[in-house]
Amino acid sequence: MTSDELDLGEDKSLLLVDDDEAFLRRLGKAMEKRGFEVELAGSVAAGKAISTARPPAYAVVDLRLEDGNGLDVVETIRDKRPDSRIVVLTGYGAIATAVAAVKIGATDYLSKPADANDVINALLSRGDELPPPPENPMSADRVRWEHIQRVYELCDRNVSETARRLNMHRRTLQRILAKRSPK
Repeated sequence: MTSDELDLGEDKSLLLVDDDEAFLRRLGKAMEKRGFEVELAGSVAAGKAISTARPPAYAVVDLRLEDGNGLDVVETIRDKRPDSRIVVLTGYGAIATAVAAVKIGATDYLSKPADANDVINALLSRGDELPPPPENPMSADRVRWEHIQRVYELCDRNVSETARRLNMHRRTLQRILAKRSPK
């Protein structure tokens, strides 16, 4: 998709907030090539500062950042610029979080890995029109693995507690955790 094909409107400002620096730079370059005027932020604090000073027309915000929750950035953008189109990105797909993101003003919610085309489709979708399905969605095995990893992290890497919460045998969980992530 080139910038000629996209109808970005008068204001092409796009704020990208993510603490994965390599991903942030890669997505930033891809979005610039498509006609956006990109600003990058690597933290909640930086995202809120930019949103307050120069509220963007578009934003892509990672949910989990080292210094807090990306939903705080979404709220700041929504307060300063109600018409902004905001997509929340996360490595952990969770229905409750998606609902929370949309309730406070996110336009859409995407699980990582999301490429530039997925992000653009989500940013530019209008009204009840659903964006097309992702080109390369996570496999069911990968989604399961991500969920297990998230619960494991939330239980402070306590295998016994994680196994109890997942209603899984501890040894089974240990085998899963010892394996590499599926594709």
